[in-house]
Amino acid sequence: MNTLIDFIKQRRSCRAFTTEAVSENDVQTILECALAAPSGMGKQTWQFTAVTDTAKIQKLAKAVAAALGRDSGYTMYDPAVLIITSNDKESRFREVDNACAMENIYLASEALGLGCVWINQINDCFDNEGVRSVLREFGVPDNHGVYGAAAIGYKAGAEPRAKTIIGKAVIVK
Repeated sequence: MNTLIDFIKQRRSCRAFTTEAVSENDVQTILECALAAPSGMGKQTWQFTAVTDTAKIQKLAKAVAAALGRDSGYTMYDPAVLIITSNDKESRFREVDNACAMENIYLASEALGLGCVWINQINDCFDNEGVRSVLREFGVPDNHGVYGAAAIGYKAGAEPRAKTIIGKAVIVK
């Protein structure tokens, strides 16, 4: 079967990572795949910010936890890489454009033998001053909202269980 079809069918969210670093080449490849995603009217108003310093990732996790009133154990699953997908807050297509890019990030990660999971909590608090100050340190523009982030790293532990498909697909002739 086509390799892309296989990746789509076998991809699972990974919530446990090893401490092994992801190569800069692999991070660059994932970013190129994100940039290749479709965007509304081809405007590409997004930015993809890859954070590879685990201390900086945890600084953001701590700010998000504080903004959302979570306990201090919130870690975004301790990934080796966090790719923050941001987009102009005024862009009509911001959420869907970033969702398309996130899917490319997921598939590229799988193709490279990496695990990946969507982190959505930043979407709820990106304009909280504590969170925004960390995003600003990372170079995320102030006029951008965060519409998803991808925690990426080498998979730890057992393979994820088989996907249970409960959705429905219908062909109308």
